[in-house]
Amino acid sequence: MKFRADEVERRAGGRLHFSALSRSILEAQLTKVRVLRSLFIGMAFLAVGCSLPNLEAPQCTEARDTVKRFYSFHFGSDMSSTPENLRSRKAFLTPELIEELAGSNETVSDYFTATENYPRAFRVGECSTNSAEKSTFQVLLLWRDETRSDQKEVLVETVKLGDKWLINKVSN
Repeated sequence: MKFRADEVERRAGGRLHFSALSRSILEAQLTKVRVLRSLFIGMAFLAVGCSLPNLEAPQCTEARDTVKRFYSFHFGSDMSSTPENLRSRKAFLTPELIEELAGSNETVSDYFTATENYPRAFRVGECSTNSAEKSTFQVLLLWRDETRSDQKEVLVETVKLGDKWLINKVSN
C-alpha cells in the first residue's frame, strides 16, 4: 500500500508518523487481514475436528466391498436364474450357496433381490456383525418409473472364507 508524502512524515529516531486518514486506512487493512486469518484457522480446525470417524466394524468395512461389487455386477448383467448366470457370479458366492442355488429349480423370482420384478437400483445400508467371520448387510432395492417409486429391503449375509468375503445367504 502506498501513501502520499503529505500523509506520512519521518520523525526523530526514524519512526514514521501517519496522518489520521492514513492510520484509519492502515487499521482497516490490518483488520481485514486479521479476520481472514481467523476465518482460515477456524475453517482448518472445523475441517479436521468435524471429520466423522469410521464407526463401522472392520469386518463390515471389508465385506461391504464384496456386497457392492456383487450387486453392481448383478444389476449390470442378466438377472434371470440360469446355470450360466450362476457360474458368472461364482467369485462372489460361497460354495454352499452355489450348491444350494444349483440344486433348486429355475424360478422366475431372482434369489438375490427376492422378486420377479427386477429393481432399477440398490443401496448397501447398515451392517451388523455376527462374529469376526460373519456379517449381515441391509440392501435396499429401488424401483422408480413414471408411475411409481418403491423400495424393498433384503438382508445379505457374508462370511469370510480364507482371505475373501463371500455372500452366503440372502433373505427378506
